[in-house]
Amino acid sequence: MAAGSGASLVPIVAAIIGLGVGAQVLADRFQVPSVLFLIFAGILVGPEGLQVITAESFGGALSAIVGLSVAIIVFEGAFHLTIEKLREAPSATIKLITLGAVIALVGTAVVVRFALNQPWDVSMLVGSLLVATGPTVITPILEVVPVRDRVAIALETEGVVNDVTAAILAVVTFEVVVLEDPTVNKVITDFARRLGIGVFVGIVVAGVVWYLLRYVDLSPANAPQNARLITLAGALVAFGGANTLATEAGIAAVATSGILLGNADLPYKDDIEAFKGDITLLVLSFVFIALAALLEFEDLLALGLGGLAVVVAVAVLIRPVGVLLSTTGDRYTVGERFFMSAVGPRGIIPASVATLFAVQLQNAGMNAAANVLVGTVFLVILATVVFEGGFARHIAEYLDVIPMRVLVIGGGKVGRALAERLEDRGENVVIIEKTTEMVELARNEGFTVHKGDGTDTEVLRKAGADNAKIVVAATGDDDANLLVSQLADSKFDAETIIARANNPDNVDAFEDLGVRTISSSMATAWAIDNVIERPALSNWMTELGRSGDVQEIEVTAEDLVGKTIEELDTELPNGVLIALVGRDGDTEVPEEDFTLQHGDHITFLGRKEAVRQAISRCHPRA
Repeated sequence: MAAGSGASLVPIVAAIIGLGVGAQVLADRFQVPSVLFLIFAGILVGPEGLQVITAESFGGALSAIVGLSVAIIVFEGAFHLTIEKLREAPSATIKLITLGAVIALVGTAVVVRFALNQPWDVSMLVGSLLVATGPTVITPILEVVPVRDRVAIALETEGVVNDVTAAILAVVTFEVVVLEDPTVNKVITDFARRLGIGVFVGIVVAGVVWYLLRYVDLSPANAPQNARLITLAGALVAFGGANTLATEAGIAAVATSGILLGNADLPYKDDIEAFKGDITLLVLSFVFIALAALLEFEDLLALGLGGLAVVVAVAVLIRPVGVLLSTTGDRYTVGERFFMSAVGPRGIIPASVATLFAVQLQNAGMNAAANVLVGTVFLVILATVVFEGGFARHIAEYLDVIPMRVLVIGGGKVGRALAERLEDRGENVVIIEKTTEMVELARNEGFTVHKGDGTDTEVLRKAGADNAKIVVAATGDDDANLLVSQLADSKFDAETIIARANNPDNVDAFEDLGVRTISSSMATAWAIDNVIERPALSNWMTELGRSGDVQEIEVTAEDLVGKTIEELDTELPNGVLIALVGRDGDTEVPEEDFTLQHGDHITFLGRKEAVRQAISRCHPRA
């Protein structure tokens, strides 16, 4: 039977799905982005490995299969770009998808032009494809690298938007390559036409799907299932319809419909999200393995040192320049800016579109251009996914951009004041607040806010309770604080749960449940007493977090075990004191000859920078 026939295709598809599921399991087990295992799996079964899958295995169906798969992946990513999330993203997000994209396009084209000695039209074609990062590679990375929300949102938005930009820009640039007399006006017009068609089709499809889900009786017994299927069908129809009208306009259509439906008030939205997530995992596995299986090392080696120069320039020069310029003056830390610079792997859109263009270039007798296009794009994808994706968590840990997530339920004065102090110390704080007025107030003050009722399990989960180490119930309602504490303990197993007791009579009820409780009345009384009896200390504590700091850490530096407090004190910077040492539940002011053990808890007090240096000495990578 001929290669690519139905009978031979079934076991190939089954094998790919099986490998994909295995890759996902390994990714979860080793906390490494799944795309790394998927690419290696594709190479293993491809022509450079076991030769189970070759370019002939799919016949002429691969382009269509990859196209529909990419449509589902882009739709899934766009569906999660809610207005609420985008509001949390700094203004740098807009710069990433405009200034950053232009720098990526022009910078890559210049390097390809001179490193590989290619004409400008081919160089611009490669550059336009390599603008895209995409949700196919960013999402798996963010699943195992829990960076701050502002970093994740910026990378997710960049991935979805630049997928659309790269796909349409590449098609327009490709026409420049094959046309004899292209003009700037024609190029711009063609880009706008394709983008406009995609956006229009996406709006229409989103409107139809929204109407069907909201106003058509879907049969109560099977309503969730029908809602999932209608949404999936809508994504595929948007892609197919727009592509029929204009090549590659389908990506813009699914991105548009995904964003609109993700922000709409849809019934069974949670069911739809869960279903899309599972489908996306399967098609992501299929696309990566199938395209990696088409990789031939001969095409990569043919590029020589010029190909390596392109990879290094894209990853080490062009990407960092684009990110650093786009994030200048925004509220990212230096570590976060360098992390975003170091993590920009290229994804499926460049690979799938490059494969399609290569076939057309070969048919037009432009074999050299086809080889350079495929070889360069696949080399950059392979290198960035393996190194940037594979080492993303290590990069994040080295740059210290994986902060402890703290959930503060209640965006009132107490919640916002606490969030300000925690964020100033570098914590990743998310406020949960249900009142619209308070949500807007907290957001205007620069906080990350999730709108919803903190006593709702799903609201807590969506705000990140699964990854939260500390949950603080700080509302003005003791019943709500008690319920939040119970949910945080029973559903999410947070390490530390702290509740605010507005009525001192309720403190015992909280503490009977094992919840660490702060009585508002008692805290106020203590503060007044401190002002009366210890005014200097009270004033210093009031300024704590601005000029000074107090931190408790665990001793993990192996070379400190067996050293005395006196010896440690000589290694610490000026401006920091060792206030307390805790061991086995007992805490004391240590003597000079107190000998440290692994796991001791030291409380440092002093100037903020000096305290941070002391923490780094005793608890590396804290």
